[in-house]
Amino acid sequence: MSNSGWNFDNSYARLPQAFFTDTNPAPVASPNLVILNGHLASALGLNPKALQGEEAVAVFAGNKIPEGAAPLAQAYAGHQFGYFTMLGDGRAVLLGEQITPEGKRYDIQLKGSGRTPFSRGGDGRAALGPMLREYIISEAMHALGIPTTRSLAVVTTGDAIYRETELPGAILTRVASSHIRVGTFQYAAGKGNVDELRILADYTIKRHYPEVTADTDNNKYLSFLKEVIKRQASLIAKWQLVGFIHGVMNTDNMTISGETIDYGPCAFMDTYDPATVFSSIDREGRYAYGNQPFIGGWNLARFAESLLPLLHENEEEAVKLAQEAISEYDGLYRQNWLAGMRAKLGLINEEAEDESLAEDLLSLMQKHRADYTNTFRALTLGQLEGAELFKAPGFSEWQKRWQERLGRQQEATAESQQLMRNSNPAVIPRNHRVEEALDAAVSQSDFSVMMKLLSALSNPYAYTPEQEEYCTIPAAANRPYRTYCGT
Repeated sequence: MSNSGWNFDNSYARLPQAFFTDTNPAPVASPNLVILNGHLASALGLNPKALQGEEAVAVFAGNKIPEGAAPLAQAYAGHQFGYFTMLGDGRAVLLGEQITPEGKRYDIQLKGSGRTPFSRGGDGRAALGPMLREYIISEAMHALGIPTTRSLAVVTTGDAIYRETELPGAILTRVASSHIRVGTFQYAAGKGNVDELRILADYTIKRHYPEVTADTDNNKYLSFLKEVIKRQASLIAKWQLVGFIHGVMNTDNMTISGETIDYGPCAFMDTYDPATVFSSIDREGRYAYGNQPFIGGWNLARFAESLLPLLHENEEEAVKLAQEAISEYDGLYRQNWLAGMRAKLGLINEEAEDESLAEDLLSLMQKHRADYTNTFRALTLGQLEGAELFKAPGFSEWQKRWQERLGRQQEATAESQQLMRNSNPAVIPRNHRVEEALDAAVSQSDFSVMMKLLSALSNPYAYTPEQEEYCTIPAAANRPYRTYCGT
């Protein structure tokens, strides 16, 4: 195992025992490596060739604990669809933290590795389809430039698991800056131990926000809250700009590091509609595409509530400080979103009417049921034909305004066009393409469809001929597309 490159530290395991339970993964029958992320492995200081060997695969399956690891299941809480629950890693085990040659620290977690003390009656296992789905989407998000957890490997276990039907079991090796969540702080606050809450906050600041220092009021925890708000405002704006729908924005699925986490019922929007919902369990549309910015603020308010004992010894003053910090979120989100929209439209400078220009385009897209990604792709390429949107009288009026706006810029046209290419992906993981890849992998053990898809998604801003086939929208269906948590 020495040539695999594992270099573990276990700083989270040095926190108070209240935040985790020492837990080993449950062994599996016959592990087999399905996919390994060689580029990510190298970036982590690991040896991709060695990771394909039998002993390394045993690590990915949870059958062997690598030297230096200290497996544990993390405790946390969360508001799930608005209802507070005490939770924890019910089917995941954190092996430890890989220290890269550059000294960076990343969690290495096995997802689907068996029961833990937090399993609450579940079997702790995962099916192959959802684990491959997370691999595809998380790597696509990384290629799009969106902060995200990543996928190092997927192995099949040789064991069947039972959901609606019998399915092949699998384990995903997930890599994250950390798995500390809003729900982790809710858990600490819920226990009522302020000393433990302070230890967690100090640890998180040191790990993710070392730049945080006491502000003029000597309140580093307020500075911490504000920095988390900034990262989440930026992250959710990035989601909106590519049409990504998380699907289950519970507070236990919001990381403090500002990375996207937990790709259960996620999907990308085809036809532009703010009310779009894919998740089968989101029956009221709480986590619809258009609601995501609002839910981000709601979740951050829950984070601020958990920090109240640290913000000020006087509760009334603590609430005031928290409210003032949270009130900045909407403006920060809007700034990030508008900056991104300007880039998508090739606008290098700023004018007061830019927001209405963007909003009016989106209104036309919704009215004429335009494809979100392909509309901006067409604008980027200057290929405005075919789609119903481009034939509409309202669009020609909007196009004239847009061209006039571009004409008022001092920058060269080529500079504006390059900005659009860098901001509008030619391809996204279209739902029908993802399903096609998963069906081939699960039903036929054919992973070539997935590998081809991953290749097309690896450089979404390339605009290559090879990406053309992945730009087509799905055929009309008799029923709406639905996604599932995969638990």
